[in-house]
Amino acid sequence: MGQSFLCPLIRNRPVPIVSLSVPEVMLKEMDELEKSFGFTGRSELVRAAIRLMMDENRERSAMSGEVSGLVVVTHETEEEEPVTQLKHEYDQIIKTHIHSKLTPSTCVELFLVHGDARKVSSMSKAFQAKDEMKSSRFIQI
Repeated sequence: MGQSFLCPLIRNRPVPIVSLSVPEVMLKEMDELEKSFGFTGRSELVRAAIRLMMDENRERSAMSGEVSGLVVVTHETEEEEPVTQLKHEYDQIIKTHIHSKLTPSTCVELFLVHGDARKVSSMSKAFQAKDEMKSSRFIQI
């Protein structure tokens, strides 16, 4: 079992310690977010980010039947392969796909999707799970 420590920010209850590996560029951005949002440390920032992802997952899990939405993904220009793989895997629910080079090094992909809520949710989660993606967001319409 992992170590625990007392954290006054969480009502003095034992909190497990979790080791986390992130790329240097992400760490730098995390530190900027920490200051910008007024978090007292990286752990507080990570907990807030996890809560957001959990909320997003609950919303996606509550979807049922046929749904429509947008999946918006950003990635480095050289990271096209994972996008292409997922695009082919979910081609039955993708109605429109727009690719744009946002900056010389960043691309944005916009997928208009329609289909079974479980399949749409699965596609959204698949993009979020890819380390090569800078960001991924699902917007139900």
